Amino acid sequence: MSSALSADAATAAAGIPDYAQFYADFSADSIAAELSGNLQTGINACIECCDRHATPGRIALFWEGKNGRSATYTFAQLKELSGRFANFLKAQGVQPGDRVAGLLPRTPELLIAILGTWRAGAVYQPLFTAFGSKSIEYRVAASEARLIVTDADNRYKLAEVPDCPPIMTVAGDNQAQAADLGFDFNFWAEMERQPTEFAPVMRKADDAFIMLFTSGTTGPAKGVAVPLRAMLAFYVYTRYAMDVRPEDAFWNIADPGWAYGLYYCVTGPLLMGHAITFYEGSFTVESTYRIIDKYKITNLAGSPTAYRMLIAGGEAAAAPVKGRLRAVSSAGEPLNPEVIRWFREHLACLINDHYGQTETGMVLCNHHGLKHEVHMGSAGLAMPGYRLAVLDDDQNELGVGEPGVLAVDRRHSPVYWFQGYWQQDADNGDYYITGDTVEKNQDGSISFIGRGDDIITSSGYRIGPFDVESALLEHPAVVEAAVVGKPDPERTELVKAFVVLSKDYQVSEELIAELQQYVKRRLAAHSYPREIEFLTELPKTPSGKLQRFILRNQEVAKSKM
Repeated sequence: MSSALSADAATAAAGIPDYAQFYADFSADSIAAELSGNLQTGINACIECCDRHATPGRIALFWEGKNGRSATYTFAQLKELSGRFANFLKAQGVQPGDRVAGLLPRTPELLIAILGTWRAGAVYQPLFTAFGSKSIEYRVAASEARLIVTDADNRYKLAEVPDCPPIMTVAGDNQAQAADLGFDFNFWAEMERQPTEFAPVMRKADDAFIMLFTSGTTGPAKGVAVPLRAMLAFYVYTRYAMDVRPEDAFWNIADPGWAYGLYYCVTGPLLMGHAITFYEGSFTVESTYRIIDKYKITNLAGSPTAYRMLIAGGEAAAAPVKGRLRAVSSAGEPLNPEVIRWFREHLACLINDHYGQTETGMVLCNHHGLKHEVHMGSAGLAMPGYRLAVLDDDQNELGVGEPGVLAVDRRHSPVYWFQGYWQQDADNGDYYITGDTVEKNQDGSISFIGRGDDIITSSGYRIGPFDVESALLEHPAVVEAAVVGKPDPERTELVKAFVVLSKDYQVSEELIAELQQYVKRRLAAHSYPREIEFLTELPKTPSGKLQRFILRNQEVAKSKM
């Protein structure tokens, strides 16, 4: 094995590799050399994520159903099942490069559909199960999907999708129900008709194997066709940022209907030949701790929203699994310092902040698998294979302590893969601009300030909402917080906080004053929230990211009345 992919042995022999040295020596070719196929002459994602790991008894999937059922699937079983699915696709006229959409919960059928689509050389497109018919209609039409795979619980949404492509439905145990509802194709009945043998269709580096759409929070959702060469970047993140090791029991609780789940709950670990965990049920504090306990999870990944819910569940709920987790990774939005402290104290584990986007995958990380200093409030260092820069409005690179927009230097990022949005002109500039405001620290790490449109300007001060939110979250009364700028004729904007309270606290003028003083003492007199409004929940995207712009737009509308 090459040195880049044999870090497990190096770690065991000499400890975790040093970040600076590993970053300097990093070679994308050494990662690519470990693949079974060749990115330039022929490669197939199903081979890389399944077939080559199909040794006797090697487990690929631990599945826990919402009704108490559970099952395990080996790579060898999934190799055969993906062959059946690929044969079905071929029988329906699906060609290499065509899109196949999946509107499925976290079930074995979801993984079969993903791997079978890749086996056929087609492109898997996730449809988040919380989507309504309009969201589905837009994405299916934009991608020109040739088939949708769904289940009985989500099938009704497709009845309202005009010009819907053919549908394949997982009917579960109720075959009579399948007939009554007139499903186009019954998943398991069709699978049983197909042979298991299907020669994987070989593709090339720039051919897509995943089709995603951005969340659409600041405009129409845009298509992102993910090329096969992105597997190199997915491997690097899985191995060196999440530090998934052979001895780990790994669980990424993110939904594969979104980028972080599909990239790093499915693709990255399977690429390493590592078993993944699917829990079909909804996220709850009880279910999360139960899965950690049952499957002896040692390596966990998810979002700050989920982690804050665990904190709200209290230390007593966490006690039975304290010390079980070796590494915890957080992505989707910045990780508040209070979450880091709580995990260290009540779960006895290190939780690291990671940053990325649908268009780039993860690029800025506090790496579990590489040795470097981790500073509170820092999003980390550039992932090996990427060079990041902080730019001003004219795309000049900025120095230490100068706030600017985070960008990926395409010219010097050998595993960078995004070239532009689906059916739009390619973006061939020197930098990919993330739109997020950051600043570089003295040691080269980068701290997140906020999205450009989230920055608050008050009495001449520029205030990052994340800092104020983090300070609020340190108070025991606060479960969640969102901070925006409210238009103000004297100050340009004033800081307004929206707070979700712990069940142990009641709204009062005294509590408002206490929270204001709490923030003022921890930050600065100009940063405290001059207004606080209490909500039962904050607006979020379906994937759990905070939508400050909704609250900000509400305040702008009120100011015009």
